[in-house]
Amino acid sequence: MTDAHLARRGFLPLAILLLAIATSLLAASLTGPALAAYPERVIRIVVPFAPGGGTDVVARTLAHDMEQDLGKSVVIENKPGAGTIVGTQAVAVSKPDGYTLLMGTFANAVNPNLNSKLPYDPHKDFAAVALVARSFNIVVVNPKSSVRSIADLIAAARANPGKMTFGTFGAGTSAHLAGELFKTMAKVNLTAVPYKGAAPGITDLIGGQIDVMFTTVASAASLVESGQLRAIAVTSAERSPAFPQLPTVAEAGVPGYAAESWYGLFAPAGTPPDIIDRLNKAAATAVQSDAFQKLGVNEGLVMVRLPPDALERYFHDEEERWRRVISEAGIKVE
Repeated sequence: MTDAHLARRGFLPLAILLLAIATSLLAASLTGPALAAYPERVIRIVVPFAPGGGTDVVARTLAHDMEQDLGKSVVIENKPGAGTIVGTQAVAVSKPDGYTLLMGTFANAVNPNLNSKLPYDPHKDFAAVALVARSFNIVVVNPKSSVRSIADLIAAARANPGKMTFGTFGAGTSAHLAGELFKTMAKVNLTAVPYKGAAPGITDLIGGQIDVMFTTVASAASLVESGQLRAIAVTSAERSPAFPQLPTVAEAGVPGYAAESWYGLFAPAGTPPDIIDRLNKAAATAVQSDAFQKLGVNEGLVMVRLPPDALERYFHDEEERWRRVISEAGIKVE
């Protein structure tokens, strides 16, 4: 019987309906069980830094606690190089199946503004999974310094334009950009002195070779406690429970100032939404653990439990914020 005969008898629409139902059932049989069974094997979180740093510590704590929720091993793979580009690129080209993730950081929002030839698109090649935590830097000086507050720092910098120095971990790092943002907003002229890490910079600060650092909490907290450094402010928008006695830079004399670092999970673009949602829930559960709460105090972290689209919006905002700072300061990575 021809299609014309079927149409006249009212059977063709029914045939099309049955075909659609069969196709839908076939698709469900191919994808449903796979998503329902996820995860079925080990999940990798790529950390684009060497072992032992703050990002590595956060990632390992997260991996351990996510394992409890997911029921499968979550392992860390360190892939340092080229200012996080090596590890980030490795995830960008990975299969979008939920088994390879990236521990993204402040660097992911900064690199597009420092390098116009990245081997990946920071938005098109990744899917946001979860914003895990936000952190801040701490403004420290030598305890023998006459600088005891942000107001003192501003006054000293204005009295000695270009002569006061601040240590950084290199171009585009959080310590560098926090200092550059301070220069712009406080309208002072400080000279950046780059180091290969926090430790050598802090050594020179203690030795009196430089005047101030906008360094990480992890690198300075114990030295502040022992009296080897003097902390004068935190760079976050609100005061930190870890340093309740310290004012923010904003309330201490530079209204509107805020410079944060952050940690967020990303997956390759194309990862199924159901898997993204499963990972997001596992991360949200993990950051409530006792281990993470302790880490929050030690590393100066504020834990976050937000959906994937919140990370995407936050990432866009951070990228735009640092684009302006980098442009105004004329920062370039050779």
